[in-house]
Amino acid sequence: MWWIYALLSAVFAALTAIFAKIGIKGVDTDLATGIRTVVILLLAWAIVMYRGSNHYIGSLTKLNWTFLVLSGCATGLSWIFYFKALQLGKVSQVAPVDKLSVAIAIILSVVFLGEPLTFKSASGAVLIIAGTLVLIF
Repeated sequence: MWWIYALLSAVFAALTAIFAKIGIKGVDTDLATGIRTVVILLLAWAIVMYRGSNHYIGSLTKLNWTFLVLSGCATGLSWIFYFKALQLGKVSQVAPVDKLSVAIAIILSVVFLGEPLTFKSASGAVLIIAGTLVLIF
């Protein structure tokens, strides 16, 4: 079932690139990121409230909070740089380079999480990196 959610994530990420490219025309990218963040904030909390997940907030540990905040910071910085790249470049180049994050995540998961590096995941990472280089040059 995880792959269905991952595929939906990919579809919406692709739509994000298209919608953002159209939406940032003539707009400061920091302002655009701020607007996008407010929309995401409202949507995310609406889902939390609808599903009743807000009742679990008290069970979060300091470790949970620390890494969720760090994840939020990383996401915010990613969005800021992504919007700037979209404003300056073509979606067909920026979006695939952004997906280099997949190969980077594989490497980081091995180094920091101790996940095994299988032939399949290593091959996939190498192909992603190769594809990114083809699109850059």
